[in-house]
Amino acid sequence: MNTISFKTIREFLKLHPDSKPSLTAWYKMAKKASWRNLAEVKQVYPHADLVGKYTIFNISGNKYRLVTEINYRYQQILIRHVLTHSEYDEHYWKT
Repeated sequence: MNTISFKTIREFLKLHPDSKPSLTAWYKMAKKASWRNLAEVKQVYPHADLVGKYTIFNISGNKYRLVTEINYRYQQILIRHVLTHSEYDEHYWKT
């Protein structure tokens, strides 16, 4: 899948370097993937959830949340946000 934008991850890593192994592993997996639907995503990431138009991934044992938009038809993942659990709970990212 074409994964846009690693910049969001890179900026998050500056603030939360402990997330690097998990985010890097997710990114590598996503680049190799050719998911056609959420069910296929859940085969690899069972805790991935659909919230509105966003697919949410738990990162680092649910310490962080990766908010993405996945276009299965065009094989694109747009990384919208990487958030701490408390930032995710504030819900500002939904607007």
